[in-house]
Amino acid sequence: MIITFHSYKGGTGKTLLSVNLAIILANRGKKVCLLDLDFSAPSLHTIFKTADFEYWLNDYLNRVCEIDSVLRDCSSGCVANGQLFVGLANPSSEAIRDIASKDRKWEMEALGRLLSLKNSLLEKLNFDYVIFDTSPGLKYSSINAVASADVVLVVTTLDKSDMKGTQRMIQDLYELFERKTAVVFNKVPFDFLPLENLERKIELLQKPVVAAIPCSCDILAAEEYFLASKKPNHVFTKTLQKIAATIE
Repeated sequence: MIITFHSYKGGTGKTLLSVNLAIILANRGKKVCLLDLDFSAPSLHTIFKTADFEYWLNDYLNRVCEIDSVLRDCSSGCVANGQLFVGLANPSSEAIRDIASKDRKWEMEALGRLLSLKNSLLEKLNFDYVIFDTSPGLKYSSINAVASADVVLVVTTLDKSDMKGTQRMIQDLYELFERKTAVVFNKVPFDFLPLENLERKIELLQKPVVAAIPCSCDILAAEEYFLASKKPNHVFTKTLQKIAATIE
């Protein structure tokens, strides 16, 4: 199964969610692949060590290499069971400018490369789950990631502009691709919980909501990204465990 994390705005916390959902699924004995498809502002390289990465996802999309050359086993230190492989976007300024300058023809070819990943990763390399962490908004890379997914998790906060943009994006994009889509409310003030208290906002988005993750000061202040491993009893981890169970 391919799962895409997407959002209308940046800063919703989708990267932290994608990393920890990948850890949780791997700890359930699964073989999981996490890919950074945010080519305009890559972030996974700050979480996972880049010394052993010879090739980037940019190279795969540019037909320089195949996907198995991009992936590295990053299970050590964060996964007790199963396996977690990671593929990174090139964080260099040159690579970011190169992606930004690509034309529509290249974008269509990149979509074909992403669609072919389903066969390469799920069937040939036997991954149980592939998680795409995308760029926010309606960039070609994020649209391609949505088009390639089996399930899309749209991450939003309760900020008014974020909610309005998410609603519009769902109507304009997700209805077109007809992908299974669910919403994750993140950084929710405790006063708004439980989830039933958000009924009006859920109706506004017209998509199922799988979770409302509370805004925890210790999570925001933490420099630890592998929270699912380090804080298994935290409400953040327990909520993600429920999302993992729903996906399974």
